[in-house]
Amino acid sequence: MSQGTTEQDNFINLKKEMKAELQRILSYWIDQTQDKEHGGFVGTRDHYNQLVPGAEKGAVLNARILWTFSAAYNFTQNPGYLKLANRAYHYMVDRFIDPINSGLYWSLNEDGKVANSRKQIYAQGFGIYGFSEYYKATQNKEALQHAIYLFKLIEKHSCDRNYGGYIESLSEDWSPLEDMRLSPKDANEPKSMNTHLHILEPYTNLYRVWPDEQLKKKMGDLTRVFLDHIINKKTSHFQLFFDYDWTVRSGIVSFGHDIEGAWLLAEAAYELDDDKLIDEVEDISLKMVDAVLAEGMANDGSVYYEQENKHLDTDKHWWPQAEAMVGLIYAWKISGDKNYLETMNKTWHFIQTYLIDNKNGEWFWSVDNNGIPTTNNDKAGFWKCPYHNSRALIEVIKNLN
Repeated sequence: MSQGTTEQDNFINLKKEMKAELQRILSYWIDQTQDKEHGGFVGTRDHYNQLVPGAEKGAVLNARILWTFSAAYNFTQNPGYLKLANRAYHYMVDRFIDPINSGLYWSLNEDGKVANSRKQIYAQGFGIYGFSEYYKATQNKEALQHAIYLFKLIEKHSCDRNYGGYIESLSEDWSPLEDMRLSPKDANEPKSMNTHLHILEPYTNLYRVWPDEQLKKKMGDLTRVFLDHIINKKTSHFQLFFDYDWTVRSGIVSFGHDIEGAWLLAEAAYELDDDKLIDEVEDISLKMVDAVLAEGMANDGSVYYEQENKHLDTDKHWWPQAEAMVGLIYAWKISGDKNYLETMNKTWHFIQTYLIDNKNGEWFWSVDNNGIPTTNNDKAGFWKCPYHNSRALIEVIKNLN
């Protein structure tokens, strides 16, 4: 058998495994997370898959569910996935959209009443991501209008016209906030890598279905923000928190964000179709992936969580492993170097061996350096969602074709 045939056989087997896992993940969310009593989706299931009564329902989780099932339908044409996307769409529109001040509330109580009305820009971005993907699935013009309106709200209220980029968060009526943190573990700074990454990502998705010139310009500006301010040129890592003028306010390295950002930046550059920008982004993307491989990856292909000063957090969270697969596939496509593909196979093997919960479904939140699952985190919840792992599987399968 020729080497080419062997590689093709490996691709066929890999895609078969990943398609089966994608179906398994989506089945979990269909079977375990619909809130039949209060509508929409439950707030939290714990590590043991027990429902947590009274848990808040987050805009980010619900927007990610909307994106996931819309994308899954676009990928498979399975009508069951469209049914879940419809459920997510109507709940987002009916409950999360602020009818007075516009935009998406941050969270709701279990019964769908507003719990936290702040306008976190990260959540508005995920709204765009979900609505634009749903429009792609359904051609529902209302969904596209919701996505466009959120884009215009971000540009009106969050865009920093002095220094570029976007402000983290605003109050219910879009006035300034003192505490802008995305979560309690984040620094209270006006700008973050994380929010900028998850504005670029939905803007790219929106541009696919709405090729507007202002949107295109904003995508270009945002890509330059990453190249000029957020990426540390010496280390090829993202810097995480900033003052208004881009003074760096953090020394933490987040390996998962580095390798996720490497491919999301490339994806944006390809959509912008600017050859000079593509060359610049592909160069830095490979450097970012290589930095993760050198400093943040174990020999088994798993990605460590983060590093601060000299301290390495060796836990392996679910989402960096998923994003590593996509980042490595993009690095292989950009460079033609099959070592990236071989490393991606190792990462996938690690996920299969340690992260997939064969008893209760979905993936564990994280495992320690010995592969033992941590038990104090969610199986599904405010931050534990189906979007990282589902998207990774879809992206890898597409790129192996």
